[in-house]
Amino acid sequence: MNFVWPQFLWLLAALPLLVLLYLWLIRRKKKLAVRYASLSIVREAIGTGQSVRRHIPPLLFLLAMAAMLVAAARPLAVVVLPSNQQTIILAMDVSGSMRAADVLPNRLVAAQEAAKSFIKDLPRSVKVGIVAFAGSAQVAQLPTTNHDDLVTAIDSFQLQRATATGNAIVVSLATLFPDAGIDVEQFSAPSRQRGMPLDQTEKKLKDFTPVAPGSYTSAAIIMLTDGQRTTGVDPLDAAKAAADRGVRIYTVGVGTVDGETIGFEGWSMRVRLDEDTLKAIAQKTQADYFYAGTANDLKKVYQTLSSRLTVEKKETEISGLFALGAALLALLSAGLSLLWFNRIL
Repeated sequence: MNFVWPQFLWLLAALPLLVLLYLWLIRRKKKLAVRYASLSIVREAIGTGQSVRRHIPPLLFLLAMAAMLVAAARPLAVVVLPSNQQTIILAMDVSGSMRAADVLPNRLVAAQEAAKSFIKDLPRSVKVGIVAFAGSAQVAQLPTTNHDDLVTAIDSFQLQRATATGNAIVVSLATLFPDAGIDVEQFSAPSRQRGMPLDQTEKKLKDFTPVAPGSYTSAAIIMLTDGQRTTGVDPLDAAKAAADRGVRIYTVGVGTVDGETIGFEGWSMRVRLDEDTLKAIAQKTQADYFYAGTANDLKKVYQTLSSRLTVEKKETEISGLFALGAALLALLSAGLSLLWFNRIL
């Protein structure tokens, strides 16, 4: 636990002086009691229970004083609070390689089921948008809190050729920032201009002031893919655009790292999970990369992301809690004193 004003903690050293003062007052009362003709009369009047009770209100008051001094030091503690995340974009790969059955029943179905489970567990206040990408990227569902619409969009995925991870990021950003001047149509059409810089493939990007990566806490992108980019803009350029806007991109790799030959519509292709690029995208945007080798792993990844995006740990001032505790202890001390002795302390 940290403190904003730790110097106030030195005042706690005065509490032992109060204890000594209290003990001195007790001894002084005992000396006065000797003046009675018989000490047995005093003991009989006080009683064993009364002798214990008389120390409880002062002890509670002492604890109240300690709590007030700690509150004055303005303590800070790491607490779990609801996140202010308002929008999450799920960018999901629908390329032909997603029909591979190394993740049962196949990669696409496993991804769909995990995504639907993820959406179900989210608070209703969080908007979710769906971006589907293969050789191009399209908005399958604008951000909404209607879970039924989101499930319908996920169930309607159609497999396509190629993989444009960079386009998926750009379209996701355009969905989050509709006034950013991003030409979404250019990224929604198949493009073979692989490796072309992002600023050359857009018609216009409005001027904006870059912010610290990961600083935009109102939205995040989760991108799931099973292969390396084969077309579209450079995903690292797109990731830089997201980082400049403070948006985190959590990447999820599903499938085989070493690669596998997949048959699709009479032709075959070799697909390999490009973990290095996915890790770089996440790192550039101050997010994390997750690998899901099985359907169960994929569900666990989404569970982790759900808890991470809906709650967050923050160092928060908790002086109010100590002040409240001090007030309750002081009131309890006064109340017991009045109840037992008809006076306060």
